[in-house]
Amino acid sequence: QVQLVEPGGGLVQPGGPLRLSCAASRRLRIIHAMGWYRQASGKQCELFERIISGSVRKDADSVKSRFTISKDNDKNTVYLQMNSLKPEETDLYSCSAVILGDHGYWGQGTQVIVSS
Repeated sequence: QVQLVEPGGGLVQPGGPLRLSCAASRRLRIIHAMGWYRQASGKQCELFERIISGSVRKDADSVKSRFTISKDNDKNTVYLQMNSLKPEETDLYSCSAVILGDHGYWGQGTQVIVSS
């Protein structure tokens, strides 16, 4: 099993930056994939970016040039750097992890509010 903790959310001005963190309770090397999601609707979350087997995949064209995923293996942490945030991107952002042969895991989510 793996536990995920997601500090970093909060209030940010439109156009401003914010960095989200996802700290895993296990070494990143045993986690097949980690990704960042936004609850784009009540039914389905929108996937932005992932790290799969150490490689970055950008899944959402709408934020491809503004959001950047990165990792720190020593800290067992994956980051999402968000720049030029828009008010409509106010939402609950969640980190997920997948271990091969096991179920996926989710963090508790962190609220991002983009407002002046």
